[in-house]
Amino acid sequence: MRTSLYLLLAAALATASVAGHAQSNWKPEKNIEIVIGSSAGTGPDRAARIMQRIWQEHKMVDVPAAVVNKPGGGGAISWAYLNQRAGDGHFLLITSYNIVTNHITGKSNLTYTDFTPISLLISEYIAYTVRADSPIRSIAGLIDTLKKDPGAVPVGVSSSAGGANHIALGVLMKAAGIDLNKMKVVVFSGTNESLAALLGGHVGLWINSGSANAPPFTNGTTRPLAVAAPKRLPGIYASVPTLAELGFPVTANNWRLVIAPKALSAAQIAYWDDTFRRLATSEEWNKELESNYFSNNYLGSADTRKYLDQQYGEVKQILTEIGLARTPSGK
Repeated sequence: MRTSLYLLLAAALATASVAGHAQSNWKPEKNIEIVIGSSAGTGPDRAARIMQRIWQEHKMVDVPAAVVNKPGGGGAISWAYLNQRAGDGHFLLITSYNIVTNHITGKSNLTYTDFTPISLLISEYIAYTVRADSPIRSIAGLIDTLKKDPGAVPVGVSSSAGGANHIALGVLMKAAGIDLNKMKVVVFSGTNESLAALLGGHVGLWINSGSANAPPFTNGTTRPLAVAAPKRLPGIYASVPTLAELGFPVTANNWRLVIAPKALSAAQIAYWDDTFRRLATSEEWNKELESNYFSNNYLGSADTRKYLDQQYGEVKQILTEIGLARTPSGK
């Protein structure tokens, strides 16, 4: 049934593709750079390399594409790099929640409105995880402990205060009636550091994406209590309940967004819209997403802009409630 659906979608999009490319009157004339604002092996990097391989193997893009890592500043270095290339459709960047949160918290003067949104590509739903031998056996047990003493369980998040993982903690605590500001929250620079802190016993709860937790969960060193997804994740997560199942109807994810430099032409946007539609509905892409615990929440360029407008307002409200919203200078 799934294969038949993909074939039908592919056939429909093949027709749309011919029209789309004919209508756009633009196509890349030199190598494409897929810029990543984090190091190799991170969620955005894995997504970019899967995308690059499928593009090349199935000739979705006529020119070579290279993944270029520019980590640092929670994405700020990569945004500055892209911001220097106005009007050039040969540069794409896979970025994350930080493009919104860093602006709201005052860490960056750049946000999504300074670029051309191309596609909401994937989502990584957040897991609430303890060490395998932790005495905390459930979300209910965690909440009971924190209600007695909000500082009893130090929490590790990455990679920035006010980022997706921090917000995922905040929405659960708000639903449970616990004051996040009274908790012990440690912000680490990256996933590896925060995981090491959990395994070393320096924090008792680790908030990160299901994909990031998959390797230590598989080898038996961590134990997720719940995921903040609308439905259970597949594979090893099939036995892990969602927060909604446990009485907390909230979701939290770290979406991965494709943006391009500002001032792209309508023809350039049309070309990339068509390319990402074909990628998002390809069977190979969806199989790769499932195996990496990524969720396909694809949106095209116009809908991605609307989604970001909505997200900015919602995230600003949450960050204001936990005292992290700021007004960046110059904005």
